[in-house]
Amino acid sequence: MKNRLKQKYIYYGILVVLVFFIQSIYYSDIPLEKLKETYANEFSQFIEIDGMQVHFRDEGKGFPIVLVHGTAASLHTWDKWAQSLRNNYRVIRLDLPAFGLTGPNSSGDYSIDTYTKFLDDFLIKLNIQKFHLAGNSLGGNIAWNYAAEYPEKVDKLILVDASGLPTNKPQPWIFKMAKTPVLNTLFLGLTPKTIIRKNLEQVYEDDTKIDDNLVTRYHDMALREGNRQAFIDRAKTDFKLGDFKQTDILKGIKTETLIIWGENDLWIPLDNGKRMNSLIKNSKLNIIKNSGHVPMEENPEESLKLLKDFLNEY
Repeated sequence: MKNRLKQKYIYYGILVVLVFFIQSIYYSDIPLEKLKETYANEFSQFIEIDGMQVHFRDEGKGFPIVLVHGTAASLHTWDKWAQSLRNNYRVIRLDLPAFGLTGPNSSGDYSIDTYTKFLDDFLIKLNIQKFHLAGNSLGGNIAWNYAAEYPEKVDKLILVDASGLPTNKPQPWIFKMAKTPVLNTLFLGLTPKTIIRKNLEQVYEDDTKIDDNLVTRYHDMALREGNRQAFIDRAKTDFKLGDFKQTDILKGIKTETLIIWGENDLWIPLDNGKRMNSLIKNSKLNIIKNSGHVPMEENPEESLKLLKDFLNEY
């Protein structure tokens, strides 16, 4: 009888520990209105496009410069750039569909063509007809496709570790997880901060720059209602146009282009930046040492100097 009672207590003990463990890694979606309290400010606005309430910020005065973030990021990744540029430019940045406060696209379509059209619809609504365009990672892919399709609208193009060309490196683990059955279902509920921190450690070269506030921001944005499913849907989208078509599009870009690349980018290697530079006729490549995939966030001073020199030299 005593052994049975002891086994019963052990069983309940294990059950309690298991419940506490699951609670520690299970995170529910965060309502948009709750996130607005922390991540929207006096410059934040929302505009309806394709049924979405798109979060954007419009700051400063002067010639417009549009900033487009990458996968799993938000307009906040451009904070340092925006704080400086708004002294001389009208700085417009937005949360892309599937990310940030904007959230998922009800159509579930996250192709580059759809993103490019979305960006044009957004800028038309703001009556922005001519502007500089900067994009990082996925945002860079959107930016160079946009410049190819609407060359008359983009005055100067800035590509920061832009995606779009094939790479021999394996896909980052977080994309593999999003594409893997069962694992991607678990991701919808089990999204501990450790996953976000591990992802940032791949994106940043200098891990000492990753503080708790940064991890919390990325984590909160991932938990925005619908964003985890949207991330899975986007990860499953086949962005490969075929090497020939991508090369052809890049060769057709005549816009003055600055390419900035983190020397130690683990997601999109520097070789891609060099190749992109060789394909775009009127481009120049600048490499930032001790930098990873998001130099505008990890190395704002160095990347800003390169940008300002580029904008003022012609």
